[in-house]
Amino acid sequence: MDILSYMTGANLIHALDIAIIWFLIYKVITFVEGTRALQILFGVGAIILIKVIAWSIGLTIVSWLMDQLITWAPIALVVIFQQEIRRGLEGMGRRLTVRRRYLNDNQTADFIKALDMALQYMSKRRIGALITINGKDSLSEYIKTGIPLDADVTGQLLINIFIPNTPLHDGAVIIDNDRIAVAAAYLPLSESTRIPKELGTRHRAAVGISEATDAVTVVVSEETGEITITKNGEMLRNMTKETYTNFFEKQFVSEDGQKRTPWYRKLQRGSKK
Repeated sequence: MDILSYMTGANLIHALDIAIIWFLIYKVITFVEGTRALQILFGVGAIILIKVIAWSIGLTIVSWLMDQLITWAPIALVVIFQQEIRRGLEGMGRRLTVRRRYLNDNQTADFIKALDMALQYMSKRRIGALITINGKDSLSEYIKTGIPLDADVTGQLLINIFIPNTPLHDGAVIIDNDRIAVAAAYLPLSESTRIPKELGTRHRAAVGISEATDAVTVVVSEETGEITITKNGEMLRNMTKETYTNFFEKQFVSEDGQKRTPWYRKLQRGSKK
């Protein structure tokens, strides 16, 4: 009976071990899907396959060469995939923390009203725009690339910034802590192959910043007037007034419509009683 229990337990452990490995492989593939990293991983797999075939049929020199490639592959992969590794680690860190910023009803209404006014005006007139709104992650390294404004978020100001042939219309507006921090900022361009070819630099920059941080980015297409929102590397296209308003409310407002109290504030209040 003890032997049977041991064997059953061992089988469960082995099954769990295999399930975890397959889950990790699946997550790696989904993480690099649509990027050049997937092609490189296929190349690594091909090297391993050649190594196995060469060893099995006795090709000594080929097997030795494959051994050398496999030995140095981890260092090469770290260098090649440094951006992907950084993005993955940041994504894991964000999942362990509260990512969403919460505003109260009045703040949210004013904030969304200003964005809506600007988006509707620019979309109808096909004025290209790129607006990034910070989440929990810091955008300081991208804010440094822009021209400081430190202004309230108003629809009129956003419209004036993106009017063509004005000094600030190129680049991105970054909204940090509910204020327009900078204009004409540079954002990282995504190398994802899933981005449709008809979309331009603004959309690649929007996806790029969403891959590197948890920011929400809004794009107005200069060619079509289409409004697109990016977050966590994904694009939401053809957003209407209703859909992007609902999206903003879900991002910035808690379910009860109130600003969430940080845990340390609750402790402070408890200690005063």
